[in-house]
Amino acid sequence: LWLGSVKSNIGHTQAAAGVAGIIKMVLAMHNGLLPKTLHVTEPTRQVDWSAGAVELLTEPVPWTARPDGSPLRAGVSSFGISGTNAHVLLEQGPAVPPGPEPTATPGQAGPVVPWLLSAKSPRALAEQAARLIAHAENHPELTPADVGHSLATTRTALEHRAVVVGATRADLLTALEQARLAAPAPATSDGRLGLLFTGQGAQRVGMGRELYATYPV
Repeated sequence: LWLGSVKSNIGHTQAAAGVAGIIKMVLAMHNGLLPKTLHVTEPTRQVDWSAGAVELLTEPVPWTARPDGSPLRAGVSSFGISGTNAHVLLEQGPAVPPGPEPTATPGQAGPVVPWLLSAKSPRALAEQAARLIAHAENHPELTPADVGHSLATTRTALEHRAVVVGATRADLLTALEQARLAAPAPATSDGRLGLLFTGQGAQRVGMGRELYATYPV
């Protein structure tokens, strides 16, 4: 029984600890290789490793089919701070013969497309919405995805911004007209970015408020 830890790869993940371990083991099965546990030179001496069949993964180990043909299996544990222990067993699925390579459709869009607007003033933002409506109506050959891509990649992001979303051209044009008539969007600012590390227990709203008030730095 080979023993490893996803914490050695990406550190403590709090609520995502279990799913991170599952992802690691699924990839190990897919690649046929058990990755070594990083930053470990020798197993801890507080465990009697000779008493059982458990070994620490200090080096990568090939993970191939068993001689008896049984599938590969792995157990993933996630130990919570409160003492909660969730454990899941993963088993290798049956082999699937390779099929044809999937073909991507150029310009294929998702179910909803965003159209981004930006301008130097609220009035200019409304005018841009009006110009975009006229342009889209005069060029029906343009797909919503093409327009959205151009708006997102070729225009400067100015102080006053708005975004409309829609699944069809009609939806987007209706949303644009509403944006043109709506109240001015608030301007963006050049605010500074602050990061607050709360340590264990980021599960409550306002968890770090007292820390922030006590230590402004």
